[in-house]
Amino acid sequence: MSRKHQTPSTGGGGLDLQADCANCFGLCCVALPFAASADFAVDKDAGQPCSNLQADFGCGIHAHLRERGFPGCAVFDCFGAGQKVSQVTFGGRDWRRAPDTAGPMFQVFPVMRQLHELLWYLSEALELPRARPVHGDLRRALDDVDRLTRGSAEALAELDVAALRHDVNALLLRTSELVRAGVPGRGKKNRRGADLIGARLRGADLRGANLRGAYLIAADLSGADLREADLIGVDFRDADLSGADLTGSIFLTQSQLNAAKGDAATGLPPTLTRPAHW
Repeated sequence: MSRKHQTPSTGGGGLDLQADCANCFGLCCVALPFAASADFAVDKDAGQPCSNLQADFGCGIHAHLRERGFPGCAVFDCFGAGQKVSQVTFGGRDWRRAPDTAGPMFQVFPVMRQLHELLWYLSEALELPRARPVHGDLRRALDDVDRLTRGSAEALAELDVAALRHDVNALLLRTSELVRAGVPGRGKKNRRGADLIGARLRGADLRGANLRGAYLIAADLSGADLREADLIGVDFRDADLSGADLTGSIFLTQSQLNAAKGDAATGLPPTLTRPAHW
């Protein structure tokens, strides 16, 4: 369901971290649950196919998700986990023609999605010159996570993802500190996990800020300077990024941009694309 975007270079590792819906069995439309809300028009249980899922595993309303009440689908990104599960873990056997794969496939998909998200962050970290002191550790972590993604369905289902995320996050946090270390005054900008819903931050100097996990829903960030800011896990739903400068920001994903508002003047990292609805 996500829009395709460039993947950070992996130094020749050949990782496929772009969603390729043509090679996926509509897993995000089946495996994941959602509740009727501003993001989804209806309730759907995990393992229940969305009513908009077609026989070819395509979405019948993909071009009109927002106006039909499914903006949550429009911003979702599996980071390539869908095709990995479909074509690698289950060898191209789809859950319709091979019903015995349905349960295990739907169980593995959320795990794989988290692993691929970690690969995205680790790949980006390896492209940051200031993080060179930890590049060795980052490369080892990336190789370890990549190896896990190629395990059996049984191994993936038993994986302690929380523990893995904890270990990788320690490396990503160290990366963030190294990148932000040279930004003047950045020590005063620790907004980690802050509730900034609806905040008026027009033109704010947030360069080098730690905004990890911050809630910036519907915040006015128009014209704000977010260069070298750590944006991992930031909730940008309906935030106004018009004219904001996000070039050089770290750990920003396409799904975060897709959830926000912006314009032609919004500065973006080269690995991401301007959402079509801006």
